[in-house]
Amino acid sequence: MPTVSNTSPLLNLAIIGKLELVMRQFGRVLVPPAVEEEFRLEEGRQGSSALREAMEEGWLATEAPSDEPLIRTLRQDLDRGESEAIALAAEKKAGHVLLDEREGRRRARRIGLEVTGALGILARADREGELDSLPQSLDRLEEEAGFWISSALREQILGGPE
Repeated sequence: MPTVSNTSPLLNLAIIGKLELVMRQFGRVLVPPAVEEEFRLEEGRQGSSALREAMEEGWLATEAPSDEPLIRTLRQDLDRGESEAIALAAEKKAGHVLLDEREGRRRARRIGLEVTGALGILARADREGELDSLPQSLDRLEEEAGFWISSALREQILGGPE
């Protein structure tokens, strides 16, 4: 089953040098055109060269969703990238859709999609022994990528109070 991603999980992991975890955990990942456009808009941003490399290597590829009515419905609450990613994941019967934003995750789950994001990818890599330090990776995600993690969520990810 394919995996589909929105911009945020890929870009945030690329910024902290952990994009390869996505390839290891999911293999080939599809992104809709709106997400690829967001990569291009961010070309000067940290992490963008890793995304470009992933596309050149072929494990990150672009595919357009065709369910325009679903995209229009999702666009009422979500941005274009999230809407296209969810629609593409639904069409492809994706094993996972990678989303970080709360409303996008909620909408994807509502239509029966399995959702994970940057935090879930890091936690899984930690469980599988592929990460030197989960706390350090979370710190880098916050400091370098500007990713906000509530103290309750941090505690949940780390398995209890620090």
